[in-house]
Amino acid sequence: MGLECVGGLAVHIILSKLGPADTAAAGCVSTRFRVWASDDSLWSKFCSDELDLSSPEDPLGNPTPSFKAAYQKWREAFGMYPWSLVRRVKICWGSLRNWLTVNFPEAVATLRNGASEDEIKELEDCLKVKLPLPTRLLYRFCDGQDLRSGQYDESMDGSPLGLIGGYSFYHHEANVYLLPLRHVISETKDTVRVLEFNNRSNYILVAASSTYYEKMFFLNCTNGQLYVGTKNLTDDGEMFPCVPNALISSVHDPGGSLQQDAMLLWLEEHVRRLQNGIIKLREEGKIRSINQFPEELPLCSTAVTNGVKVRASAVFVPECSTTGQYYFSYSIRMALSPEGCIFNGLYFGSCQLYWRHWIIRANDVLVSDVNGEAVIGKYPLLRPGKKEFVYESCSPLPESSGSIEGAFTFVPGRLADPKGSPFKVEVAQFPLHIPEYIF
Repeated sequence: MGLECVGGLAVHIILSKLGPADTAAAGCVSTRFRVWASDDSLWSKFCSDELDLSSPEDPLGNPTPSFKAAYQKWREAFGMYPWSLVRRVKICWGSLRNWLTVNFPEAVATLRNGASEDEIKELEDCLKVKLPLPTRLLYRFCDGQDLRSGQYDESMDGSPLGLIGGYSFYHHEANVYLLPLRHVISETKDTVRVLEFNNRSNYILVAASSTYYEKMFFLNCTNGQLYVGTKNLTDDGEMFPCVPNALISSVHDPGGSLQQDAMLLWLEEHVRRLQNGIIKLREEGKIRSINQFPEELPLCSTAVTNGVKVRASAVFVPECSTTGQYYFSYSIRMALSPEGCIFNGLYFGSCQLYWRHWIIRANDVLVSDVNGEAVIGKYPLLRPGKKEFVYESCSPLPESSGSIEGAFTFVPGRLADPKGSPFKVEVAQFPLHIPEYIF
């Protein structure tokens, strides 16, 4: 084609458009082309485009002498997988690690190095399953969590370092972490034996709550769906699917292998919710955890009345639910504006809750109209500039969808020393429904 007489800059542009495979092939044409095809700025672009790498490093994070060497290492390690899937899984884990590093570094220490092909084969042989390709790759990049690596011991019930996080209400706590392969093997064997999953030999336990394993997630290795156990799990093996089935069944490669299973979709959605601030960290004293109560519209409602701001949202609690009896936990956050309580044109430096009124509906049908003193036995006193008062409670519904709204009655000043007449503070309606993705 006479390309030998074309300038190096033009060839550089051409090769950058061709991609890694054709650039490597072009390097075999001649000595001059070998020099052009070895330009590390080209391979820097390829590593950035395909692997989201900003520095030359191998899959274990070790530095390499060049971006070309880095690309070769990645190809050697993952060449047996569809390359687009490798890139997708790497971006998923990379985004999650980046978010944790900035916002929740104590959880980063719990992440294990990626598993080897031999370790994955050992799991498949022990449990007599074949992992879907996306899940295999997820474990190749990170072999779950080892809570002993963090500040909490793995045997300590209620560790807050789970990557998926959770919620608490009354005496119920859930904080979900990803099991490493060695625990997937041992816990799946124990669970299958206890639950008598004789007809479910293709299910493996991949994630669970760190509190007595009250909440358990099972991957079906045949159809790629992820399930969470209900209250009836031990009685009849009842589970809810965690990801829309249509997303799993709609994408296949010509060989029939799943290109996106529920595990990958589930983690990608979790990362999206973290990055967009839909869910955030919760701090109780010095303990932090990922909180599954939504923080943004439309799942979180906000109303301000007389300077009192009330935010409210709910999460589905599958481990307490059954088909026909659905449990939702809701979180109420209230705070006073910096200006204080404003009532009848007067400003007060505090106000105190006295009464609550809840209207609970299932599919727009009234199921409960509750009036009573206090909230969980407390009468919070709100002051300007203080942290939100937060409390959690729960409500069962006979349907899978509903809502809560209502009002709090506050007294300006304090209950023991009221400065004016009681006034009502709105709690804007917030939804109760089983989400498309269950965490």
